[in-house]
Amino acid sequence: MTSANSFDPVESLGVPQLQAIKAHLDLVLLSLEALTGVGSDEMLSVAEKLGLEEILSDRITLWRLRQASPLRKGKGRKKLDVDEARAMTLISCTLAAQQQFKIRNAVAQLEKCTALKHAPHREAILGDYLDRFNSLYQERMAEEDQANPDAIQRLALKLLIDMLFYSSQIGSRRLWVALFERSQ
Repeated sequence: MTSANSFDPVESLGVPQLQAIKAHLDLVLLSLEALTGVGSDEMLSVAEKLGLEEILSDRITLWRLRQASPLRKGKGRKKLDVDEARAMTLISCTLAAQQQFKIRNAVAQLEKCTALKHAPHREAILGDYLDRFNSLYQERMAEEDQANPDAIQRLALKLLIDMLFYSSQIGSRRLWVALFERSQ
């Protein structure tokens, strides 16, 4: 994906920045899982459709990439490969685009709740999303990265809004830029 003579900003990042990128990619996928129920089969199917099966060929490879997040229990590989980061970005955004109707509906419900000053968990779609996100987060993230429930809810709602942008035609570019902004 990169030529030998090109400069790639990922390769110039230090360990803390790479850790932030790995964590954010995993959180985006966690958010998609929580809202839409997509799982490894859908992720692998998208990888195949995008021609990324060399990078993401099976469940074990996907699991290893997800486990690379510094927030995860049993933290996996330490290094983030540029091609893997790009592949996970493309897969995340393709899945978000496929689920755009559901994402838009959830964001519309969030806007309604905000306007009416209602708690988001009162709306069925948001309540289910927040419950699943919290459960997945508590189940998969390391003890030292467990936040209080309010912080997890804020994170989930922020990721929900972000997913709306990632589901657009230029979503992968937006996510790629967001990864670098978050790493700074």
